[in-house]
Amino acid sequence: MLDPSSSEEESDEGLEGERRDVPGAAGGGGSPRAPAPAREGRRDAPRPGSPSPSVLSEGRDEPERRRDEEQERRVRLQLYVFVVRCIAYPFNAKQPTDMARRQQKLNKQQLQLLKERFQAFLNGETQIVADEAFCNAVRSYYEVFLKSDRVARMVQSGGCSANDFREVFKKNIEKRVRSLPEIDGLSKETVLSSWIAKYDAIYRGEEDLCKQPNRMTLSAVSELILSKEQLYEMFQQILGVKKLEHQLLYNACQLDNADEQAAQIRRELDGRLQVAEKMAKERRFPKFIAKEMETMYIEELRSSVNLLMANLESLPVSKGGPEFKLQKLKRSQNSAFLDLGDENEIQLSKSDVVLSFTLEIVIMEVQGLKSVAPNRIVYCTMEVEGGEKLQTDQAEASRPQWGTQGDFTTTHPRPVVKVKLFTESTGVLALEDKELGRVILYPTSNSSKSAELHRMIVPKNSQDSDLKIKLAVRMDKPPHMKHSGYLYALGQKVWKRWKKRYFVLVQVSQYTFAMCSYREKKSEPQELMQLEGYTVDYTDPHPDADRFQKQGMDEFISANPCKLDHAFLFRLLQRQTLDHRLNDSYSCLGWFSPGQVFVLDEYCARYGVRGCHRHLCYLTELMEHSENGAVIDPTLLHYSFAFCASHVHGNRPDGIGTVSVEEKERFEEIKERLSSLLENQISHFRYCFPFGRPEGALKATLSLLERVLMKDIATPVPAEEVKKVVRKCLEKAALINYTRLTEYAKIEGPAEKETETMNQATPARKLEEVLHLAELCIEVLQQNEEHHAEGREAFAWWPDLLAEHAEKFWSLFTVDMDTALEAQPQDSWDSFPLFQLLNNFLRNDTLLCNGKFHKHLQEIFVPLVVRYVDLMESSIAQSIHRGFEQETWQPVNNGSATSEDLFWKLDALQMFVCDLHWPEQEFAHHLEQRLKLMASDMIEACVKRTRTTFELKLQKASKTTDLRLPASVCTMFNVLVDARKQSTKLCALDGGQEFGSQWQQYHSKIDDLIDNTVKDIISLLVSKFVSVLEGVLSKLSRYDEGTFFSSILSFTVKAAAKYVDVPKPGMDLADTYIMFVRQNQDILREKVNEEMYIEKLFDQWYSNSMKVICVWLADRLDIQLHIYQLKTLIKIVKKTYRDFRLQGVLEGTLNSKTYDTLHRRLTVEEATASVSEGGGLQGITMKDSDEEEEG
Repeated sequence: MLDPSSSEEESDEGLEGERRDVPGAAGGGGSPRAPAPAREGRRDAPRPGSPSPSVLSEGRDEPERRRDEEQERRVRLQLYVFVVRCIAYPFNAKQPTDMARRQQKLNKQQLQLLKERFQAFLNGETQIVADEAFCNAVRSYYEVFLKSDRVARMVQSGGCSANDFREVFKKNIEKRVRSLPEIDGLSKETVLSSWIAKYDAIYRGEEDLCKQPNRMTLSAVSELILSKEQLYEMFQQILGVKKLEHQLLYNACQLDNADEQAAQIRRELDGRLQVAEKMAKERRFPKFIAKEMETMYIEELRSSVNLLMANLESLPVSKGGPEFKLQKLKRSQNSAFLDLGDENEIQLSKSDVVLSFTLEIVIMEVQGLKSVAPNRIVYCTMEVEGGEKLQTDQAEASRPQWGTQGDFTTTHPRPVVKVKLFTESTGVLALEDKELGRVILYPTSNSSKSAELHRMIVPKNSQDSDLKIKLAVRMDKPPHMKHSGYLYALGQKVWKRWKKRYFVLVQVSQYTFAMCSYREKKSEPQELMQLEGYTVDYTDPHPDADRFQKQGMDEFISANPCKLDHAFLFRLLQRQTLDHRLNDSYSCLGWFSPGQVFVLDEYCARYGVRGCHRHLCYLTELMEHSENGAVIDPTLLHYSFAFCASHVHGNRPDGIGTVSVEEKERFEEIKERLSSLLENQISHFRYCFPFGRPEGALKATLSLLERVLMKDIATPVPAEEVKKVVRKCLEKAALINYTRLTEYAKIEGPAEKETETMNQATPARKLEEVLHLAELCIEVLQQNEEHHAEGREAFAWWPDLLAEHAEKFWSLFTVDMDTALEAQPQDSWDSFPLFQLLNNFLRNDTLLCNGKFHKHLQEIFVPLVVRYVDLMESSIAQSIHRGFEQETWQPVNNGSATSEDLFWKLDALQMFVCDLHWPEQEFAHHLEQRLKLMASDMIEACVKRTRTTFELKLQKASKTTDLRLPASVCTMFNVLVDARKQSTKLCALDGGQEFGSQWQQYHSKIDDLIDNTVKDIISLLVSKFVSVLEGVLSKLSRYDEGTFFSSILSFTVKAAAKYVDVPKPGMDLADTYIMFVRQNQDILREKVNEEMYIEKLFDQWYSNSMKVICVWLADRLDIQLHIYQLKTLIKIVKKTYRDFRLQGVLEGTLNSKTYDTLHRRLTVEEATASVSEGGGLQGITMKDSDEEEEG
């Protein structure tokens, strides 16, 4: 992340670029410079596609093309010198560790492979087990997302990662899983996790999609913290520098020499101060927006250099002396090392420059030892005067060799080293070993470090006159000791005598040095001179200087950074770095990698590139890439724009107050260009941010647009102004989206042999196309709501504008829809699915429900619905009339063919209107009421026609015991029963509606009509059955006492009985009646569908039958029943009682008072007959225990 604070050090020297040079194509030693080519990096210059000028040089002659190529190469090499110095010795910036980690980008080949893998899963060609719900989710994801051309464009632009694909799938399935029913023991979180795991399995396929080689490439590790070598390699690729050129520059610049790099920085900063002083003296300033800024500008230059010096001063002198560094920093932090006239300047004491040295003494061998026997033991000791003493191993005098090393530490720059040779004393009384020789050395850090022979000092009278010892003394130089040696010196305050002394140059801090002279065996200097406020420069002659000069590198190494146009060079560097970044393997969205941010920050700080210039260039590059189709994070644009806006409006976080005219002009141009870019992106939000990717980009774009519309940094822009701009963008978006959608619909539709337009197509074809277009429109708006609703997080009014966008979108669709509907023939109902599709979507959208398009849709379809209902009412009425005229009354389902057709049509019509879900309540209530009234009228007509036919049919039926109810009569009964059921469903309104109270009366009317009709039919059937019983009783009346027929019949039977076996009179009559009852009961039970009405019928039939018999007996209270009458009645009554009890007639009805009266009368008559006839009843009795023969 580019933080507009810490590393944006404003030295402001970038404004001097117009008067400075870039490395030119001049030959010779390289000292002449050519001016920058027309400020190539400025806002109005065309952007070259690559460092190579081959495109620009078309048509030019070969020499000129080569000169251009050579100049570009020289510019890149010079720029690379500055870059590698920033990498080698950074003192302002570091690689950020808090940047968001970028994901690997997907390419077209990987997208194609991904499509194939998901297609293989859908075809069942994988081993992944999945249920139907998951397969449906994957199929939707494949069809809607993976196959989308918007996704293909996003992949092609390099702004899409595997994580984006996964997040879109996750968002889709979260919505699906939420809509699934709850399953006991299985949470929806578990389902989501399982589905995501299966998605990952499909995504990976047989092998890892993003599998990389074993050795990670540079682009693969670019998101990590890079080493110096990796940074060198990266910027070689960015600037097109060859390996050989890098190596030559690396060696020539001494990039591995920290002292040289620090010295280079000190030279550069001193040069910048000189440039600032010269500018102030000559009054040659850049053009600022206010005259008083010129003085401020010089102060800014000075303070920026002072800050860099302070940063450099805060660095340790080297890695070798941390304690020294901490001690000196503490002393020097408050020192005004740049103010040479400060009287309070802290002076160094002699104890501040005490050094620490490490000595290594290696004793190899002794030569010329003759004074001792060969078998005697000898050894050496070594010491640094003032320190400890060490001893070698023992060796025989014949082979005095050791190779022993002794390590010492001393604070003496001029130590004294003593090495002695001893032999063991053999005398009994000897207390010490005998010294054979010694050598005294005075090493310095410049002394030879190789082994050398030294003549030893031997005791008097020793035979070893030529005794020598071979040893090596290595004295390492401390990191802060920069130079040492013997010099002759003469000074005013120190070193007042001209003589040879041992001097040491000590670096106390990056800007504080001390020249010290030391005596032997002394830790503190004898005298010192503090070198503070000077640019101390020192270096050894480079051995390869001639070689570099021959290779042409000396020009770039020795170039004075203060004389070059770093504004131009940085723009080139940033452009090349961004191009490289956008082409690496990460979906960076314009964000630099940590290593790139570090180098750019360090370059800006070290070479004085103004922060505003940096961000203006960055904005220009980012906008250009965005306009060319790359996906750029709007948050990144926001950061840079906010920095520039703060700077231009004088509200910079770091307090920089100078604003150049050029910066202000460029900012205004970029602001206008950025505003146009953002408006274009919002107008193309479905294509710039497909499926809500990159995440949060639309929200960030809206926030940035609000910032861009601000007049200054402090005054917020009115919400209505932002809303007005966004509304205009979304109006354009509606036209763009609909235009592309219609184009897509034409491409997706089947190819016709002849080119058809909407005007030339058939009405059915037009309707089909509009219906398909409506489905696509709904899908687009659903995706907008699902993936682009994040705008409400930035602005509360975003949903309202999105609704206005949708209305505009539908208004464009209205034209095509109206054209297609006008082409439909009259009384064609094929367009209702279009209304249902659109209305079901619109009524569930709170912002679009009863909106402009929704009302227009209703206005179009109101006449169609009314016309359809009118025609259906007429059709149903005609079908009732024709149906009952031709009705055969064969049973069909729950009624007859006519009734079933009627009820189906009424139900289908009501379901159709219900499925319309008419959004306008008043018309919806009107439709419902009308359909209920229609149903009531139709059912009433059906009931009346059925009753009339029933009565006619029943009148024609037989009145004797031969009567068997025809199936048609039962069918009619069923029609009435079904009508009662259907009326409840088809004729009942919601009681909560305002029409409810009035409607209840009408609904009760039809219910009462049906109930009364059913009662009347039951009464008619019972009357018919009772009339048959009355006929039987009429026949029994012939046997009444005192009648003529009774006397003749009794005489005839008695006379005939003497000769033949005469049948029992009255039994056939009872048996036929009982058979009549039973068979009609079975017919009713089998044919009639409603149990309740059968029970009512049987109750009335039984009660009326008992009443008729009771009345018949009551008319004969004064006479005794004939034996045949009695036997017939007993059988009829008993069988009737038993049969109706078996049919479910309740005990209360069976054992009524009528039946009790009847039972008592027949029991008395039975007793009387038994006495008078003497067993003439032949076993027929009213007792329940009798076992009479079944008839």
